[in-house]
Amino acid sequence: MTEPLTARASEIVVAAREMLDEHGAEALTMRRLAERLGIRAPSLYKHLPDKAALEAAVIATGLEDLAVALEESLHNAAEPLAALTAAYRAFAVAHPHLYLLMTNRPLPREHLPQGVEDRAGRPRRRMAGRDHRLPTRALNTPGRGCAPKRPYQGSTPYDSPPAASQRKPQTTPVGPFSGRVAR
Repeated sequence: MTEPLTARASEIVVAAREMLDEHGAEALTMRRLAERLGIRAPSLYKHLPDKAALEAAVIATGLEDLAVALEESLHNAAEPLAALTAAYRAFAVAHPHLYLLMTNRPLPREHLPQGVEDRAGRPRRRMAGRDHRLPTRALNTPGRGCAPKRPYQGSTPYDSPPAASQRKPQTTPVGPFSGRVAR
């Protein structure tokens, strides 16, 4: 668990998330972030101790936004599993670089605000409580194979499926809905 961010640290995280959305994780460096903010890179370290803390703060904002999207999807949903899966996929497609940062490696739990990961998982657990007959595998569906594994450029690959020879095997992400957790 980490301490709440200061107002300036929150501004830095917002700028970092914008950079991530625009250019991807590779472009998110402390030096480029400082340039975007009009400050020198060492000044960032007054607010966030290192890049890992910055990424954890960005992931926390993503988990918060994901929680809101999933909670809203279940409100009066006739088909909760379908609604939850659609909301998860829509989030991933709308924020592909953030989604990859959140799911392609273990979550930095020790740097996340307390309760943020739990809140993102709560809609799935709430939905499961409605129908105990749902198999565990069905509950993990939103984290397995229904969201992009890499950012899209132009149209989504769902507009026209790739030929079988172009398909790559899917890997299971590590994250709040993958069924896998980092220890």
